[in-house]
Amino acid sequence: QVQLVEFGGGLVQAGGSLRLSCVLSGRTLNWYTMGWFRQAPGKEREFVAAISRSGGRANTVDSVKGRFTISRDNDKNTAYLQMNTLKPEDTAVYYCAARLEDTVMGLTAGDMDYWGKGTLVTVSS
Repeated sequence: QVQLVEFGGGLVQAGGSLRLSCVLSGRTLNWYTMGWFRQAPGKEREFVAAISRSGGRANTVDSVKGRFTISRDNDKNTAYLQMNTLKPEDTAVYYCAARLEDTVMGLTAGDMDYWGKGTLVTVSS
């Protein structure tokens, strides 16, 4: 049984940084494309970033390009989302997700096979 657990959310001022971690248990991380999604109050869950099984390919949504970086350490069974220059509009619950198929483009929430419970990121102005 695959389980995903996110760490690293919290309260940060605008312009600050946070690093989210996602630990996968029950399987080996390198079987999965890993993704990060977020959901703000009253909004749908949206794609943020994804990284391929090997880490050789990544994709991020335009609104976070140049500020957020997705990475992974397969030896540690952990994926990361480094978030810099945070803005109040980045405030959301951030979810880690895994997908068996090795693609990082055009992903939606419905494409993912496994989900974590989410971690709240709040950016104050």
